[in-house]
Amino acid sequence: MTTEPGSDLDFSTQTALVTGATRGIGEAIAAALAARGATLLLTGTDPDDIARRNAAAPPGRRYLCADFASAKGLEAFLDQLAAIDRIDVCINNAGINRVDAVDEIDPADWDAVANVNLRAPALITGVVARTMKRHGYGRIVNVSSIWGHRVWEKRATYASTKWGLRGLTAASAKDLAAHGILVNTVSPGFTDTALVRGNYSAEELASVVNRIPLGRLARTDEIATAVLFLASRGNSYITGQSLVVDGGYGLG
Repeated sequence: MTTEPGSDLDFSTQTALVTGATRGIGEAIAAALAARGATLLLTGTDPDDIARRNAAAPPGRRYLCADFASAKGLEAFLDQLAAIDRIDVCINNAGINRVDAVDEIDPADWDAVANVNLRAPALITGVVARTMKRHGYGRIVNVSSIWGHRVWEKRATYASTKWGLRGLTAASAKDLAAHGILVNTVSPGFTDTALVRGNYSAEELASVVNRIPLGRLARTDEIATAVLFLASRGNSYITGQSLVVDGGYGLG
């Protein structure tokens, strides 16, 4: 899909950063931005995969290997990011999950999940915000989860980071509004990705779908559509908000 130049969904004059962009929702977001002309900086964690993707990438698309789970990996990425002159759109999408109850939390797991899901978005936002301030424009979208709005059993570590991401969104929106920088969250519900299908049995997914009023899992492109609007010029007055895209699951 292409977009008419000059329209609110035209990104042809913009550079967009998407973290966690080599699979699932992140890959769909990257594809949607590419179809609308954006110059793309995309991150992933597998060095061999990144090398293959860069070898095949068209002009205007660059993949960076970044391990946000480690402090050193994030620091190295932030140094690369600080050297980039202009970023108009930042999509903090990278995320990892652990299944644990509060009395089962492993400190190493907690640190890894918090580093990827919360620390990285906070520090990346800080770096890109300085760039955006210089140009008087920016759109930042943090990809959270329905587990940032509600909880199930054994979501202690993951839900803590996703609730925290909404707090980061609100604080960032308040800090950056005067500079023309809008910050929002998209919180996907159950989405048809390899990760979801790998984490739930067929029976569990069938039970979940039964509780979704629209009667199916979300497609990754549907999540990307929500992200795209909030990241676009078409969004000129929404900031500090969380858009839940869950097919009505949260209605109960």
